[in-house]
Amino acid sequence: MNNLIGNKKVWLALLVLFMLVYPFVVGQSGYLMTLFVMITIYAISAMSLNLLVGYGGQISVGHAGFLAIGGYSAAILASKLGLPFLLALPLSGVITGLIGLVIGLPAVRLSGHFLAVATLGFGLSIPQIALNWDSLTGGYSGLGLFRPSWLSSDLQFFYAIVLSAILITWLLYNILKSRLGRAFLAIRESEVAAQATGINISFYKTMMFTVSAFFTGLAGGLYAYWIGFVSPNDFTVVTSFLLLGMIVVGGLASLPGAVIGAIIFTILPELTSSFVGLTNIAIGTAIVLIILFRPAGLISVVDRFKKKKQPVKIIEENDQIPLPDGDGGAAKNVNL
Repeated sequence: MNNLIGNKKVWLALLVLFMLVYPFVVGQSGYLMTLFVMITIYAISAMSLNLLVGYGGQISVGHAGFLAIGGYSAAILASKLGLPFLLALPLSGVITGLIGLVIGLPAVRLSGHFLAVATLGFGLSIPQIALNWDSLTGGYSGLGLFRPSWLSSDLQFFYAIVLSAILITWLLYNILKSRLGRAFLAIRESEVAAQATGINISFYKTMMFTVSAFFTGLAGGLYAYWIGFVSPNDFTVVTSFLLLGMIVVGGLASLPGAVIGAIIFTILPELTSSFVGLTNIAIGTAIVLIILFRPAGLISVVDRFKKKKQPVKIIEENDQIPLPDGDGGAAKNVNL
């Protein structure tokens, strides 16, 4: 039983199996499938934001701006330029990544609340640009786009989104386990110490914004194709705060934590939407309670349970103390 609880492969296999059978469990209900798709899109966005905030230590309060850019990029490329889905979706991530690169270049000189204010301004400006650039974005009316014929049904596109989410999670996992991810962690722990070891702070900080924006842009593109429409009101600064709340409640520097946060903060507004004002109170209360009692997020409950199950090994006098797996140092504090 203990091995089952600690076996990540078993849980991942069960999660993938659940994602595959979910449409049939809910009778292919349009509402419940859309709810699941929104959880998936928010999970991708939250994991991308966690790469920047949790692993890199860079505060971003305007991440919904990247979601909006991804959505509009896919809509413009598909509806105005007529590009196919397999070209428009990756390009939506590339365009968003390039804008993340432009944002990241000046942002490397900022930190703490200065960076938070700068990213907040970015998040506020994107919906306004979309609103006033009528000729490109459609202004108030927004932009519509159609799915390709081979993914026209909700069931087919549902599996396309699930496959994309699995692929993106795998890519993020490997990025964080690579030299790039270890550099992010080193910068988060101490920029002075990281620079002393030869890490180019400006380069890696810019890379954080670029990579995070790229995957968030893909999530925005998937949203646009699923809904079939994007407008300036889809991703406002409230969405940015919601994404930040997801990684705080789920767990900073944790990919599973970001997924947990996405599940909670996507379902919670659906449960409280019938009561005026209750949604904001519920979200705010959840964040405050987590900060007070579980500052490491809900994922720390799972980690604590696993640690209790691990047997204590007594180290003899002549035994060598085992080194941490690969990452060492700051990497010990993260949950991949």
